[in-house]
Amino acid sequence: APEGPLTILQDINLNVKRGEALVISGESGSGKTTLLGLMAGLDSADQGEVILLGQSLADKSEEQRASIRNGRVGFVFQSFHLVTGATALQNVMLPLELAGAASPGQRAQQVLQEVGLEHRLHTPVERLSGGEQQRVAIARAYAVKPEILFADEPTGNLDSKTGQQIIDLLFKLRDDSGTS
Repeated sequence: APEGPLTILQDINLNVKRGEALVISGESGSGKTTLLGLMAGLDSADQGEVILLGQSLADKSEEQRASIRNGRVGFVFQSFHLVTGATALQNVMLPLELAGAASPGQRAQQVLQEVGLEHRLHTPVERLSGGEQQRVAIARAYAVKPEILFADEPTGNLDSKTGQQIIDLLFKLRDDSGTS
């Protein structure tokens, strides 16, 4: 940038323990999404160290970071990142197939039922409402029974009633699976 380097995050020392739920709040543009991306190993930091599930990410390639996350980390993206043209079931099966899970279709169907979408399994995701897409994104993140779940503004696109249902669902799934 012509103004010089841009520092987005600075002087952060954060330790999240197993079973702990943590909310990161701040103004728009304050670096919340960047912090989540760094913590999950989706992005890499120019300086400092991020330790995810006991492994330093500092010297890891994207492939190595993906290997650490595979089957152990779930991420609910703010904009969902669902595969358009694919059904709700296919979207939830994807991470299960990548993780080499046995019976990915059965597990995906079970998780979609847990989020109340058993009647929408074969619906292309672009035909779902915003709240339904959000639940597909959550089901996809939980399908692999991750050790840790990152959720970037999981209720940002929803009305307050549906948003509260999503928060309740996140905690229910966490408690049912032992996810932190």
